[in-house]
Amino acid sequence: MKQYTREFRYNIRLASPVILGMLGHTFVAFADNVMVGQLGTAELAAVSLGNSFVFIAMSLGIGFSTAITPLVAEAEGAGDAREGRGVLQNGLVLCTLLGVLLFGAVLMCKPLMYLMDQPEEVVLLAIPYLDLVALSLIPLIVFQALKQFSEGLSKTRYPMYATILANVINIVLNYLLIFGMFGFPKLGIVGAAIGTLASRICMVFFLWWIFVRRPFFRGFVEKLRFRQVERRLIRKIANLGFPSALQMFFEVAIFTAAIWMSGILGKNPQAANQIALNLSSMTFMFGMGLGVAAMIRVGNQKGSGNFPELKRVATSIFLMTILLEIGFAVLFLLGRNLLPTMYLDVNDLSNQADNTEVLAIAARLLLVAAFFQISDGLQVVVLGALRGLQDVRIPTLLTLVAYWGIGFPFSFYLGLHTPLKSTGIWIGLLLGLTASSIMLYLRFRYMTRRLLQPMDGA
Repeated sequence: MKQYTREFRYNIRLASPVILGMLGHTFVAFADNVMVGQLGTAELAAVSLGNSFVFIAMSLGIGFSTAITPLVAEAEGAGDAREGRGVLQNGLVLCTLLGVLLFGAVLMCKPLMYLMDQPEEVVLLAIPYLDLVALSLIPLIVFQALKQFSEGLSKTRYPMYATILANVINIVLNYLLIFGMFGFPKLGIVGAAIGTLASRICMVFFLWWIFVRRPFFRGFVEKLRFRQVERRLIRKIANLGFPSALQMFFEVAIFTAAIWMSGILGKNPQAANQIALNLSSMTFMFGMGLGVAAMIRVGNQKGSGNFPELKRVATSIFLMTILLEIGFAVLFLLGRNLLPTMYLDVNDLSNQADNTEVLAIAARLLLVAAFFQISDGLQVVVLGALRGLQDVRIPTLLTLVAYWGIGFPFSFYLGLHTPLKSTGIWIGLLLGLTASSIMLYLRFRYMTRRLLQPMDGA
């Protein structure tokens, strides 16, 4: 056990800035939900519906950008600075183009809201909110390219600083524009969308400013030539990025389907689903951060060719993840009745009946969420380790089978055709996540065994 636990300190030092940065992204949504929730359950459901479209597009953009981290980590492990600079240059070009395409795709999908059997008042509120949040996809995905590059060099603190700044900007603008404070117009949920857009633009400029100012990065950014794209690197990033994007898409899409199915059940189930989803997203960010640490460390060891060390450090991160997620499971079990009260004005007598129903449903969903903490955290960390190995195609098929061959059918049937309703939707999510974690871990064992076989023979 010592050979694994002695890695915990370094794993924490590497992952904690990433976790804080990831939590920062989630905290933007948390701040929006808490502030908008004070306006009413319809407004909260509208933010949930609008974000469901954005989350699908965002999953593709963020998933694609993760290809940059293992390629940079491998280049650093091999001592090839020129290759690392080329990955940044070509990765930025691809992520910018992808951000523009995803923005256009979200706008084209807006009419689908009217065909999804969602409450009409929720759809009318969601449309103007979605316009601005969709536009924020462009700076967000450009930021992700810069962030993944920095993390590939094991410089995980700087993206965290940018995300903290973005949260401050978002909260201040939300306060001023949602409620119309200090003479600013009262814009409701549109004010929340403006805060999100402005904060994401600031993230890009702040992180680029750090790159220009810090000597460590200056050699990379001063020599960028965006007109000189390299087909070899474009192909390399795309071959790794698109399967990675699909992996994240399959998971985010099933949670998005849960939002839409909850909307069919009514605005209160949809609002409760949003509360439970936002809380689960926060704990998921710890797994995401450890997954990035696994991607970096496995990529470094792959670059240096030290495969026994690769397996050891990856196993140490898996063990850390299991211990951490057990703690989150206990937190959700004990706090399932208290945590949802943060999102609603429980003293609002005019909405008391709606609020009471939302809190009761959210508590049941958090009970299910407590059980999938371990499988959810483990699957994303193992996926990070597989990306560090640059093994993405088979894991993409495994996630497709887990979420859409196993999870979605159970969610659909139990949620819409049994008395379980919202709880049934989340039981399907639990089954999909558990299947994913098991299959991905078996894939990692198979891949590491293959890498170690030539050494065993020698």
